[in-house]
Amino acid sequence: MDVRRLAAIDMYGTRGTVRRRRIILAEFLGGVVVMVALGSWLLASTSGSGTRLVGLWLVGAGLNYAPLAGHAIALTRPGALDAELAGVDTDRELRRYTVLQLWVFVPLSLVVFAVRDTLTRRGG
Repeated sequence: MDVRRLAAIDMYGTRGTVRRRRIILAEFLGGVVVMVALGSWLLASTSGSGTRLVGLWLVGAGLNYAPLAGHAIALTRPGALDAELAGVDTDRELRRYTVLQLWVFVPLSLVVFAVRDTLTRRGG
């Protein structure tokens, strides 16, 4: 799972429109802010274990949007998205990453994948 590629494919979609890029960037940023804020609020304001568990899940799943948002911001630079997807069969990748994006629902999974990718790229 390449989190940067997931962000790139999601931003590109089927046609790579500027409108889609902006919508996906807003989704990623909003996902971090809203899910982490709501989860934190639930953790701080409730005493029920079920509600606290939901709050914890919201924080973990919301943090998955942080690496996506970071990559999306980097890919908004002129030419960056095109360079990332140069030579890529976007239709095939879109089908593949449509299934892989379900990892967003597993708390902290994309954070772990992003850290692994960063360490691998740095050679360490």
